[in-house]
Amino acid sequence: MTTSSSDRRVSGPLDGIRVVDMTTSYAGPTAAMYLADLGATVIKVERPGTGDDTRAWGPPFVDGVSAWFASANRNKRSLVVDLRMQEGRDVLQRLIQHADVFLHNTNPAKLSRLAIDPESVRAKNRKLIYCALSGFGLDGPDSDLPGYDLVAQARSGLMSVTGEKGRSPQRVSTALSDIVTGMAAAVAVNASLVRRFRDGEGEVIDVSLLDTDLALMAPRIASFHAGEPEPAPSGGTDSVLAVYQGFDTADRRIVLAIGNDAMWRRFCAVAGLDDLADDPALADNEGRRKHRERITSRISEALATRTAAEWLKVFAEASVPASLVQTLSEVVEDRQVVARETLLPVPGTDGALVTVRSPFRLGSQPTPRNEPPPALAAHTGQILAEVGFSEEEVQRLASLGAVQIEGRQDAGEAVS
Repeated sequence: MTTSSSDRRVSGPLDGIRVVDMTTSYAGPTAAMYLADLGATVIKVERPGTGDDTRAWGPPFVDGVSAWFASANRNKRSLVVDLRMQEGRDVLQRLIQHADVFLHNTNPAKLSRLAIDPESVRAKNRKLIYCALSGFGLDGPDSDLPGYDLVAQARSGLMSVTGEKGRSPQRVSTALSDIVTGMAAAVAVNASLVRRFRDGEGEVIDVSLLDTDLALMAPRIASFHAGEPEPAPSGGTDSVLAVYQGFDTADRRIVLAIGNDAMWRRFCAVAGLDDLADDPALADNEGRRKHRERITSRISEALATRTAAEWLKVFAEASVPASLVQTLSEVVEDRQVVARETLLPVPGTDGALVTVRSPFRLGSQPTPRNEPPPALAAHTGQILAEVGFSEEEVQRLASLGAVQIEGRQDAGEAVS
């Protein structure tokens, strides 16, 4: 089930792997984008007329393209099919039969009706890697409930520990659940492909937003289960490590991450707090946690005497982890971010749109694959030809509204 790499400017370890991506919003598209970054051919299956929900998530838009959509959909091709129609479902089935990987985030209650449940699909393609992304998983009493990032953060307890001390719980202000769920799905898909190459067997992968956020909460859950008091929002001042939080300097807020006893002593030496370093009650992390308030009060007084830039220079020289609490305007100009070319300008936008490079670098792929997100239905005809549809069949399907060719919108909105 290989495909030509002629349409890709940059190859990768998944070159020749064909992925049918029927996901929407953010978790699934993120997973598919990482597979595409690694060289896979990703076919993005979208509904007629509107396509993926994130095409409309904005502003901002650049020349009609949503920044949110662009951020999770580079290196893909778009095919539009109406799954309300039997002819459209037949198209999807043929695509899946020619695929190595199938991703979807369809509500589990609808899988059998669309004939894309694991049993039905893998009966026709035993080598298929089938990956279902959902809010709560494929089984369990709440498997049919809709799930979004905010809901997962709330239900997993992640929100319950996030925010300022004494204030209400807060959502981590990015699509955290979605992005990490996408990463988890991509890891599982890659592992399953290795197994398939070894013994020829496909796989069924079940990834959910709730499971992802529970994994993110693993250390907090483990600590609570072992007897730690139930945590609440604390502004980051309740870490298992002491000291591991933010402090105000003379002009800016910075964070300190003191991870071991030797680091604590180095910090005290450069911060002018030798008496704390010499205090046997503070010699280990357990003691520092017990006396956290006394320590942080002294550190606050010391750091307020100099600017953030001065302190960061001192801490860097002493190998004490620290950073400014940067704004995004600072992040995009950060010298490390710039040096590693982490921000990828979207081709054809003159830098008005950027995406963020995948969080992995391969020595065999020194230049990242960076093709712009596809226009809606831009590749429908081409993809259908690749799986055996004749030009006459493609035109018939388009006239029926079962598929959409770029520039034609003969069908209404497909099943959601």
